[in-house]
Amino acid sequence: MLKKGSKLYSILTGTCPKCQEESMYASKNMYNPSETLHMNEHCSSCGTKYKIEPSFFYGAMYVSYAVGVAFAVAAFIISYLFIGTSLKTSFYAIIATMIVFMPVIMRWSRNIWINIFIKYDANAVKKNSAKPNVNQ
Repeated sequence: MLKKGSKLYSILTGTCPKCQEESMYASKNMYNPSETLHMNEHCSSCGTKYKIEPSFFYGAMYVSYAVGVAFAVAAFIISYLFIGTSLKTSFYAIIATMIVFMPVIMRWSRNIWINIFIKYDANAVKKNSAKPNVNQ
C-alpha cells in the first residue's frame, strides 16, 4: 500500500509526484517556521516543475481545510469518546492538535493538491536524462 509508485507514498513522504525520487521541499524539518513551505523550483531527477502556474498552491487551502477538519474530528473522538474527558477539555485537545500538526497539515495539503494534477511515471528519470541539456 505504501510503496513507491503510489499516490499515498508521494503524499506522505513529500516526494516528487512524477518520479518519487527526491523531496519537493528544501528542508526536511517541517517544524522550522521559515522553511515549512519553502519548495524547490523543480525536481533535479526528472525535471518536473512544482509550481505549475502562478498561485498554483492556492487550491491547497481547500484541501487544508478538509485535512484540518479530519485532524480535529480525530482529536475530539480520541479525547471525548475514548479517554472520556469533558467537552471543554476536548475543545482544548482540538486546539492543541491543530497547533502541533499545522506544519504537517500544510505540507500534506500541498502534497495532495499536486498529486491530483501530476501522475507517477516510472520512466520519468530515464526520459529526463535522455533530453539534451540546453544550459551547457
